[in-house]
Amino acid sequence: MPDSSSVPPETVAVRPAPTPQQLALKRQYPTAFDLRERARRRLPNFAFEYADGGAGADNGIKRNWNALDAVEMVPRYGRVVSPPSADTTIFGKPYAAPIGIAPIGGPGTAFPGAETYLAHAAQAVKVPYTLGLLSGIDIERAAEIAPDVLWLQLYRFSKNDHKIGLDLVRRAQEAGVNVLVLTVDTPTRTTRPREVKSGIMNPFKLTMRLRLDAMRSPHWMRSLGRNGIPRFTSLAPYMEPGIDLAKASAFIRRESGGAFTWDEIKLYRDKWDGPLVLKGVMHPDDAERAVESGLDGIFVTNHGGRQIDALPAPIDVLPEIATRVGGKCTVLYDSGLRSGVDAARAVALGAEAAFAGKSFLWSLGALGDRGPAHLIDVYIDDICATMGQLGCRNIEELRGVITRHPGAYTVADFTSAQ
Repeated sequence: MPDSSSVPPETVAVRPAPTPQQLALKRQYPTAFDLRERARRRLPNFAFEYADGGAGADNGIKRNWNALDAVEMVPRYGRVVSPPSADTTIFGKPYAAPIGIAPIGGPGTAFPGAETYLAHAAQAVKVPYTLGLLSGIDIERAAEIAPDVLWLQLYRFSKNDHKIGLDLVRRAQEAGVNVLVLTVDTPTRTTRPREVKSGIMNPFKLTMRLRLDAMRSPHWMRSLGRNGIPRFTSLAPYMEPGIDLAKASAFIRRESGGAFTWDEIKLYRDKWDGPLVLKGVMHPDDAERAVESGLDGIFVTNHGGRQIDALPAPIDVLPEIATRVGGKCTVLYDSGLRSGVDAARAVALGAEAAFAGKSFLWSLGALGDRGPAHLIDVYIDDICATMGQLGCRNIEELRGVITRHPGAYTVADFTSAQ
């Protein structure tokens, strides 16, 4: 393990002592799964199924969790660790921890106003917040709320020579977005059975069944009253004024789709003046191609198990990808994160930071606007405690922890698949 006690040259402000209310929440909801169970009770059925479910029989979600649980880290003792700091630097900017909020498509379905609450919480604590393109607040509003930590995720809008996509890049640049994320792991539309069974349609339509379901949840309805029906606000300038949700969904289906090609990625590289990240990388060869295409980072992710449940767990392919490109670009992890221990596992295996999406929806379902800030605190406390237990004084030392990882893919696994 490296014996360096150095920390990033620039750090975020020291976290204030928790208030009595925050301490009470930590006693009552000390883990993400505690929030999940409360969210199950408080949300409409369709909202919880949207927040919690995945593709197929949820085997991808289970595989993500099981693979993370299988990773062991070996502690080293005999020196003072009092207490370790989780401060880190990503793309040259300081953050409070190597933990971020992943892009979430249509989070307002799970909890109206989700994007606003997530952005406020991330800005207050200084962790990255990735605004999903299909969100209920636009790029400009998100940048006002979270100027220091805002990242933006884009899907492929290829019609008319990427007219919409490139205009979104322009708007992101003008708004001061810190990092642009191109999603490649949604090449086709897939079915999420739990959503279908709960009554969610594609394109989305607020049916009488969904309305009755929502009315059984005062918690969800109060937030709907404050924030209104979720709409695809960032895309509003490209649609007819005042169109309803069904027509907006049809517009998106018509204008978008498929995965970015490597030539298209280079086009966005030329237009975007800032860190550019490719989300959805699961093969070392694709990681190397991303570096060759000028990308600054990659997200190793299987879309949280929400696209197809036959993919490997990202934690199992992370080490070989990090070995291949870790010195050439920033490697980020996403999928299945439930704790600071999981974040520590990802960092120890080669990621610069680990991002969570599903658990932040649980936090909103459980605690409303207080949920994201509470979950961030839980995650940071957990990763600091994990580092201390492992004998690490800072994030750099965590990167040198010895691990045992029975499910890890090897060079031979990728070579044999050629």
